[in-house]
Amino acid sequence: MATFVLIHGAWEGGWVWKETAAHLRAAGHEVFAPTLSGLGERAHLMNPDIDLDTHINDVLGVLRWEGLETVTLVGHSYGGMVAAGVADRARSRIGSLIYLDAFMPKDGEALLDMLPPERAAGMRAIADEAGEGWYLPLSAAPLQNVTDPKEAALLAEFCVSHPFATMTQELTLTGDHLNIAKITFVLATEFQPSPFTPFAAEARRLGWPVEELATHHFTMISMPRETADIFLRHAA
Repeated sequence: MATFVLIHGAWEGGWVWKETAAHLRAAGHEVFAPTLSGLGERAHLMNPDIDLDTHINDVLGVLRWEGLETVTLVGHSYGGMVAAGVADRARSRIGSLIYLDAFMPKDGEALLDMLPPERAAGMRAIADEAGEGWYLPLSAAPLQNVTDPKEAALLAEFCVSHPFATMTQELTLTGDHLNIAKITFVLATEFQPSPFTPFAAEARRLGWPVEELATHHFTMISMPRETADIFLRHAA
């Protein structure tokens, strides 16, 4: 039996993994899909003090208090920032790390540092103009690449504003996360233009497995079984 910890992306919550988690559990595996502070069912905790460290500590808390070992850790989108931080600080508990169409940071990088300058500037402007300077409203989310009406409606109903400091805080990494035995990148090929294509190329350069899903950015909604199958192939 494998143990999966699934980290959602910005604006999302643990709810986004519902179908993918169901496939993993049906195959006999243990799944944790924590919702990060200020999001999903924890939206009532939203405040300006939530930053990247807060979200990393959310997941570290799950690992510690659930007593999890040999974990397959998955980070989607912004969740790649969180996953990298968690894996670096708790490498002994992580057996496999999967970046699902996700940011793959280096030491000292903030999420905004990895976006094209015009996109980063646009997000800062949205936060200043519509988010009181400290949060990103749903209008900043990459939902426009989702064309299926039911999928779009699901995201529109359950996604919420995201704390902006999580995207501006620089991530401190020792590099220990790179010593994890199995690291995989998954690219959603129909999300265009995608900020994640360079990370897939970097993963290939490092000799890591790279898988592709012919769908939009939210693969766990459009292709839950296929997403689960990839996780199983690269599990610890």
